[in-house]
Amino acid sequence: MSKAKLGENCNIGQNVVVSPDVVLGQNVKVQNNVSIYTGVTCDDDVFLGPSMVFTNVINPRSAVNRKHEYAKTHVGKGASIGANATIVCGHDIGKFAFIGAGAVVTKTVPAYALVVGNPAKQIGWVSEYGHRLEFDKDGIAVCPETKQEYKLENGRVSPL
Repeated sequence: MSKAKLGENCNIGQNVVVSPDVVLGQNVKVQNNVSIYTGVTCDDDVFLGPSMVFTNVINPRSAVNRKHEYAKTHVGKGASIGANATIVCGHDIGKFAFIGAGAVVTKTVPAYALVVGNPAKQIGWVSEYGHRLEFDKDGIAVCPETKQEYKLENGRVSPL
C-alpha cells in the first residue's frame, strides 16, 4: 500500500498485505497469508512465517475509529516468527529472537530469546543461525553450526 517501504531482496508470498507506512528491511521473507499492519517495522533478514499475525490496536471495535492509536511493533534483525504466531502490538521482538509456531506474544521479547506458547514464555536462547544455546557454568555457549560463542550475562545474550 501507499508509503510502505520494502528493502532490496524481500520475498513476499501470496495473499500478503503490507499496509501504509510499514517498513521492511532488506532480505525480509514474508510467507503466505501474512498481514503487516501500519506501525510494524522489520529490520533486515527477518522471517515472517505462514499465517502469522501482527495487531496494531489494543482494543479494536468496529464502530470506533482508532487509527490515531496504532501501536508500534519493531522486529529486530534476523528474528524469526513462526507459522500462526500472533504478535500483540506495542511489543518489540529483539534481534535474532525466535518465536515458535502458534505463540501469542504479549510482551517484549529480548534479543536471541526463544519463546513459545500462549501466552508466549521464554524457554531458552538461540544463536544467530537459530540453534538452541546451552550455556556452561561460565555463561558461555557455542552455536553447533557456526561455532560462534555467546555470553549470557545479566539476563542478556551477546555474541563474543
